[in-house]
Amino acid sequence: MRILVLNVNTTASMTRAIGDSARQVASPGTEIVELTPDFGADSCEGNFESYLAALAVMDKVANYTEPFDAVIQAGYGEHGREGLQELLDVPVVDITEAAASTAQFLGHKYSVITTLDRAVPLIEDRLKLAGLTDRLASVRASGLGVLELESDPQRAVEAIVEQSRAAVEQDKAEVICLGCGGMAELEEQVAAATGVPIVDGVRAAVTIAESLVRMGLSTSKVRTYAPPRPKQITGWPITRQPSDAGTRA
Repeated sequence: MRILVLNVNTTASMTRAIGDSARQVASPGTEIVELTPDFGADSCEGNFESYLAALAVMDKVANYTEPFDAVIQAGYGEHGREGLQELLDVPVVDITEAAASTAQFLGHKYSVITTLDRAVPLIEDRLKLAGLTDRLASVRASGLGVLELESDPQRAVEAIVEQSRAAVEQDKAEVICLGCGGMAELEEQVAAATGVPIVDGVRAAVTIAESLVRMGLSTSKVRTYAPPRPKQITGWPITRQPSDAGTRA
């Protein structure tokens, strides 16, 4: 089984960290291929960057020439999952929805701890669109930019722990979701400080994607996510012509 894990920003070190985290939970025989978009912002922290990332991710997948079995969009609250579902005939899993749906198996209510405050509405909107807000206690911002998660990891842990504790104590959350792909591998430190289950979206997405592939399930194509109608798309794909994109291994 081959799973493509798409970073939504162009920071290669973050792509590597996301890939490493995904491999830690992947089953024997599952190949994780992490990919970085060919264009876009070095971090996604707003609507403009998110829509740009959606285009870049779709372009990257369209130009991937080897067979694959599933795709993970590793951006929290980002746009683009629906477009990938139309383009591909393999399962597409978004880490925002993967984390939230997993959290609901673990406690009555969950909270998301993200980066900057401006990202909070984007995440709330994505969770509402996915039908995952009924048991959402809160979405809290750590106050740190995405790139600060790498440049100052100790400060990042402290800020995430602070907001996680507040979510548990004040918002009555029983599970915490780490609301950024760049927060991969922080679960143990946050869990030790809060005493509640911590869900990383990348790892949750890997296990969900594997399960869908093993069950032979993928996106319904009868209506909402039917393939795009045949027509002339000027300038697509942006980088080079695709070959066998979206086929199963």
